Amino acid sequence: MTDIKKGLAGVTVDETAVSKVNPETNSLLYRGYPVQELAATQPFEAVAYLLWNGELPDAAQLADLRRIEREHRALADDVRAAIDLLPTSAHPMDEVRTAVSVIGARETAGIANVMDAVGTPEENLQRSVRLWAQLPAVVAYGQRRRRGQELTDPRDDLDYAANFLWMTFGEDICARAEGAMPVEAAGGASVPDPSTSSGSSAARSGSSGASSGSAEGAEPVEATGGASVPDPSTSSGSSAARSGSSAVPDPVVVDAFNRSMTLYAEHSFNASTFTARVIASTLSDLYSAVVGAIGALKGPLHGGANEAVLHVFTEIGSAENVGPWLDAALAEKRKIMGFGHRVYKRGDSRVPTMKAALDTLVAHYDRPDVAALYDALESQFVERKGIYPNLDYPSGPAYDLMGFDTLTFTPLFVAARVTGWTAHIREQQASNALIRPLSEYVGPDERHVEGYVPDAAAVEAQERPEEAAG
Repeated sequence: MTDIKKGLAGVTVDETAVSKVNPETNSLLYRGYPVQELAATQPFEAVAYLLWNGELPDAAQLADLRRIEREHRALADDVRAAIDLLPTSAHPMDEVRTAVSVIGARETAGIANVMDAVGTPEENLQRSVRLWAQLPAVVAYGQRRRRGQELTDPRDDLDYAANFLWMTFGEDICARAEGAMPVEAAGGASVPDPSTSSGSSAARSGSSGASSGSAEGAEPVEATGGASVPDPSTSSGSSAARSGSSAVPDPVVVDAFNRSMTLYAEHSFNASTFTARVIASTLSDLYSAVVGAIGALKGPLHGGANEAVLHVFTEIGSAENVGPWLDAALAEKRKIMGFGHRVYKRGDSRVPTMKAALDTLVAHYDRPDVAALYDALESQFVERKGIYPNLDYPSGPAYDLMGFDTLTFTPLFVAARVTGWTAHIREQQASNALIRPLSEYVGPDERHVEGYVPDAAAVEAQERPEEAAG
């Protein structure tokens, strides 16, 4: 009897240098760096560079990456038109999947030979950067159009995380400028005092080598706690002036968002990454591989879990309802999203970092009710089942406090994980073998259609010797 590994559990199918979970420290490592250290010290652009290139960028490399990323932030007309063809009731992941297909079709247009579509390593690095740069506009526009709001132009005086929030929320995510005392983030950037923030909508309602950068020779932004801040080397007059505002996105929210992007960026051979590698192994193009990964990520057993967590929180309502709700859920054998992970045996190593970010948002928006519900469900579930939270558990309520719609949570995951996906796609292409596992057949034995008579060619094929190996 063949030893079947359902879900490929425990099967090692290839090598990777992109990431691993170190069982000794229970740490997720990106190219050897513990992710919690990256989240605490690096802007997301530097983490993206690391995943693509293997090392953290120096000042010039980070500046170059930021420059390229800012050049491709705007939502292209054809991509916006494709999104607008979809009903606003469509799931945002369908918008993102459609947008990536359009971007890919444009980028690979004119390639006549299917063997050329895979692209060179350098071409795919450039494609990775451009796709990463465009996804915030896709995600932001998706949420805004569902709210009946207009598209917000990007601002090139803001770094990746701050601009992402700006394009999604506009002025609503900005700290009050009047009377704000600047605080000095490491790296010399001055940002408004978060204590003067007016809060998000959620609080009020309840070369080309993949470096990208500010200006040439600019020092990398080492914002305290990984905070994403305005780039002082970039003029605030350009896109900021065109948008009619130079207000700065709330640094407390920006910092929490930057951390979440880093934590979601990569996680070895998870379902969506493996999907991307399978597609890449056929020598299909990078965009097709990413589209396949988006389809895998949409499922609630994978990326959709952060969305499902918020539905659970909404269903429970408040901390005092946790006990009765959990009694009923366990009696009905419901799957409670946000807990457990196939890789970790002592709890998801990313959770403490994201929980700290959530705690900061809870304090910032004065939402002790969120913390009480979070803590009550976690403690009771761990006590009863001995299963700890995964990253989706703290990220769901954190994104809600920032003001993101629940349906937008998984697209945010896409915007982060596209860096890891594309790093794996390029790694697969560099040492490729077609991924084609076997299966154990359990259907009927061979049988024949009555009256069928094989021709000579069929008989010859049955009797010919086996092909040579390789």
